[in-house]
Amino acid sequence: MLLLQVSMENNNTIETTEIDISEQAQIRLNKLIDLKKEGKDPYHETVFSISHKSGQVVENYVSLEGKEISIAGRIMTRRIMGKASFCHIQDSEGQIQSYVRVDALGESDYEEFLNFDIGDIVGIHGEVFKTQKGEVSVKAKSVKLLSKSLLPLPEKFHGLKDNDLRYRQRYLDLIMNGDVKNKFKDRSLIIKGMREYLENEGFIEVETPVLDTIAGGASARPFTTHHNTLNLDMFLRIAPELYLKRLIVGGFDKVYELGRMFRNEGMSYKHNPEFTMMELYSAYTDYHEMMRLTEGVYDYVMKKLGLPETIPYGDIEKINMKTPFARLTMKEAVKKYAKFDIDSFKTAKEAVAGAKKIGVHIDCANKNVGDGALAVPKKSTIEITKEKILYEVFDQKVESQLIDPVFITEYPLEVSPLAKKIAKDPLYTYRFELFIAGREMGNAYSELNDPIDQKERFAAQQKLKEGGDAEAMDTDDDFVNALSYAMPPTGGLGLGIDRMVMLLTNSASIREVILFPTMKPKTASKLD
Repeated sequence: MLLLQVSMENNNTIETTEIDISEQAQIRLNKLIDLKKEGKDPYHETVFSISHKSGQVVENYVSLEGKEISIAGRIMTRRIMGKASFCHIQDSEGQIQSYVRVDALGESDYEEFLNFDIGDIVGIHGEVFKTQKGEVSVKAKSVKLLSKSLLPLPEKFHGLKDNDLRYRQRYLDLIMNGDVKNKFKDRSLIIKGMREYLENEGFIEVETPVLDTIAGGASARPFTTHHNTLNLDMFLRIAPELYLKRLIVGGFDKVYELGRMFRNEGMSYKHNPEFTMMELYSAYTDYHEMMRLTEGVYDYVMKKLGLPETIPYGDIEKINMKTPFARLTMKEAVKKYAKFDIDSFKTAKEAVAGAKKIGVHIDCANKNVGDGALAVPKKSTIEITKEKILYEVFDQKVESQLIDPVFITEYPLEVSPLAKKIAKDPLYTYRFELFIAGREMGNAYSELNDPIDQKERFAAQQKLKEGGDAEAMDTDDDFVNALSYAMPPTGGLGLGIDRMVMLLTNSASIREVILFPTMKPKTASKLD
């Protein structure tokens, strides 16, 4: 790979030559070797006292003009004009220009400065002023090398645009693309705002195990590991739900946890094997209160980011985020968007045929179909029901059409093993999922607190697992035991942080909002 290097020649002319990256690395390494021989090893530097960041200097120029300050950062550009030079220094807040003259530094220090490279980290002490072009700058009185960059930065004009390289070497992405750093600052503000909102609502933050002997709390494939001392296989958590509910049993009224979850599933623009989720539980309430809290969280963090009520996302020009959000039952949503009425079919077999007519794929292989419908292998224990077909139609035909925020309520019982049944329609539950921009953003229940019912649902999940459903939930006997001591009526809510950040920062891929997304490893090093 060839990069451009600018070098200073006699008669104040600048010669541009192409040098292979390995050659550039060797040149920089030779400079470091020379510095060490002279007793000027930059890696020995431990402290540089910074008085101001770049943003502070620009913002407060009127009060800082003529005053001496100290800044530090990475050299991003340099323009050499004989006995004077301009360079831009980048710190955590942005960039600021520095004017470096030989008569201010002295011949020796100025020559040393000329030997620095783009990417080196320096500390500058000098006076704040404005150039004739009106750019706030620092007139250097001293420039100190604090760390040597042995590899050249990507060529500035083309920047760093290769997404694979950006995600693998996020440090380079952050150096070269300022908007990326701002996106992660916004992520931090979103998480901070969520915590502030929940604490104002009376919730306390807790921590629950990341390692467990049971993969519970959600339907997903877990990552497996091994505890050597106990000689025991364990799982990375897929959700904290069952532990947080134990705390409600124990007497906490409002708890939440914000942390990493792990699911051994596919990767895509909206899925990463490890992701961040906020999950909360509130005693003596239901999923209607969870809707209010969801709306409140979005309101609060959007105001913290300074966002308007209507925002763009990708090709979607306008998403109306004004609260309250719309509400539809799953049956209503399927009728509205897929023109499919599950109640018009008498049997699951009829429903399968109706679903196929509208282009919905129902996999009946190795599955039984309820109501004596299709001939399948007798060894199967997974049953296709009308309710499961409703869910498939919703998943395949409706989700992508839900652009403005909407709570989809009353999910089928068989896909909601931890939610309370609707008394008048026990095949469905008091559960909702929030959808925005065609994707699921949150999940909530009126929590099941009947230990006998919970034990039966775990047994049903175990049958699904034995029938080949790798995502079916494990049985947690201790959780049933906890419920047996009585858990009050409780509402629970889980919000995906990564997808919220994607939406509010208009990011197309989840890898854009996770600092170090999961990648297939590469072992080669440029310094090898």
